[in-house]
Amino acid sequence: MQRSIFNKSFITTFFYVVIFFIYTALSGIYLFLPPLLAVLFILFAKALKKQDTLYIFLVAFCLVIFESQNGYMLFSTIIYFSLMYKYIMPKIVQNSSCSSCIKIATVILVYVGFFIFNSILSNIFLLPMPSINYYVIYYIIIEFLIVSLL
Repeated sequence: MQRSIFNKSFITTFFYVVIFFIYTALSGIYLFLPPLLAVLFILFAKALKKQDTLYIFLVAFCLVIFESQNGYMLFSTIIYFSLMYKYIMPKIVQNSSCSSCIKIATVILVYVGFFIFNSILSNIFLLPMPSINYYVIYYIIIEFLIVSLL
């Protein structure tokens, strides 16, 4: 049997990145669409666990698109996700055996922790303080349902 020239995994992953790019543009217009930040963290963590450079690069590209759409500092999500993956998540996994509890803690920490991380960065670099609204609760609930399916 011959092997196909094209890597089908890369093509489907690239297709998902294009879909995410379109979805991010729509979520900037329609506030009822969550920004999928927790889903991106889960994908980032899975890519780091597999040590797949291509997937890490594509998820980082999606995070940069997310940052530019929402007006965050460049690479702030990548730095926060790396710190969270390296230092916070092992403690949560070590102290809890409930997978649903770990997932809800992950989603909450992604949103609330990223807000705190941006507040710290804005204080350090003398930038305007980020604001948070009540949509975050809706986003946490919706993304918990999505992360539970992953």
